Amino acid sequence: MQDIRNIVVLTGAGISAESGIATFRGPGGLWEGHRVEDVCTPEALAADPELVHRFYDLRRAALSTVQPNAAHHALARLDAAWQGELLIVTQNVDDLHERAGATRMLHMHGELLSALCAVCGAREPWAGALPEGAVCGACGAAALRPDIVFFGEMPYQMERIEAALAKADLFVSIGTSGAVYPAAGFVQTAAYHGARTLELNLDPSMGSVFFEQTRIGAAGVLVPSWVDEVLGR
Repeated sequence: MQDIRNIVVLTGAGISAESGIATFRGPGGLWEGHRVEDVCTPEALAADPELVHRFYDLRRAALSTVQPNAAHHALARLDAAWQGELLIVTQNVDDLHERAGATRMLHMHGELLSALCAVCGAREPWAGALPEGAVCGACGAAALRPDIVFFGEMPYQMERIEAALAKADLFVSIGTSGAVYPAAGFVQTAAYHGARTLELNLDPSMGSVFFEQTRIGAAGVLVPSWVDEVLGR
C-alpha cells in the first residue's frame, strides 16, 4: 500500500443491512408492497404526497432502532487515521457512517434526517415526522419534502465525486449491487484514471467484472480486515 495516497470508498445498502436496515430490493426489502414508482419518483410525490411522506417517515423513525456495525466503525477508524485524501461516498440515506464517527464523506442520494425545500432548495435537519406542507425555515414556503434523490433526479455533489475519482489511487466499493447508475460506473471512471479497484461484497455484484479484485463475505468482517491492511496493522 506504499503507493496509495488518495482513496475513494463507495458504500451501498449492503453495509447497512448488517445493522438491520432492510435493503430496497428483494423479499423483505423496503419496496416490498410498494412499486418504486409509488414512493421514489418526483411523479409519485406529486400524485400522492401523503404516501411518499409516510414512507420516509417510517424509514426515519426506524433509524433509532439500529446502530453502526463493525464495517461503519472500521471506515471511521480509517477516516481518523488516514493521512492522505479520503472520500467516503455513500448511496445510503441513513446516518450510520456519521454515528460511527466518519467525517470525510457525502450522501450522494440524500439523507433521511434532512428536509429539502422544493421552492428555494434550502435544506434543514429534520428528525421527526415530515408532514405534507411543512414550512421551510429559509423562505417560508409550505414546500418541505424528504431530502432524498428520487429516480430521475441528479445525485448530489457529482462534481466533487468525479474530481475525487480522477485523483484516486484506490477505489473501493462496499456492499453495492452495481446496478444503479451513476454509482455503478464509478469503478470504470477510477480505473480509467489509473486507480486500483477493489470490491468487498456479500455476493459478486453486477459490476464485479470491472474490479481488479473482489472479496466475498460480510462487510462486518471484510471491511475491518481491509482497513487493518491499509493502515499496516
